[in-house]
Amino acid sequence: MTRLLVIGPPGAGKGTQAVRLAEAFGIPAISTGDIFRHNVKTETELGLKVKAFIEAGKYVPDSLTNEIVADRLQEPDALSGFLLDGYPRTTDQVLELDRLLDAEGTSLDAVVQIVADTDEVVARLLKRAAEQGRADDTAEVIRHRLDVYEEQTAPLIDLYDKRGVVVTVDGLGAVDQVTDRIVAALAERGLHAVGPTDNVAAASA
Repeated sequence: MTRLLVIGPPGAGKGTQAVRLAEAFGIPAISTGDIFRHNVKTETELGLKVKAFIEAGKYVPDSLTNEIVADRLQEPDALSGFLLDGYPRTTDQVLELDRLLDAEGTSLDAVVQIVADTDEVVARLLKRAAEQGRADDTAEVIRHRLDVYEEQTAPLIDLYDKRGVVVTVDGLGAVDQVTDRIVAALAERGLHAVGPTDNVAAASA
């Protein structure tokens, strides 16, 4: 019955850790990006709404994002726990998630904040950009993305920190080491892994 939220800057390995933690705790990893893509691909009613915003070059509004996440959290595999990746992103989304969980008599057990040295993250993302041929990803652009991330997530971290549910973990180092740090930090809060973490396929951050 573990309910987690993972937050981390671009390049810190959040996506990889989300997959590994979901495996370790026996819960589904729920990524809003994946949900959007699935709904668009299968042309669900919600997916068609998302597609309309994307094709118009607009952000998917909070109201629709909330609706899609609420729908996903009602699926059988998420009823006994989940790991959220990419949601909530705003304080309004936090409040909506609170409402959804309150209605079920539950709440988030922990918010895993993955942190990493900015220069190291920039170097990591520049290397990835070069490997993928993304010439537009310059150091300046990457640093701006990191600044935007900090600006957007600071209120969320502050809000959850006041609730005493934030677990901060250094995201630098070998993937296994970072996973072990997170699992150990969660164990200190009485949240224990039920499965292995060393054979999970890595995902992109």
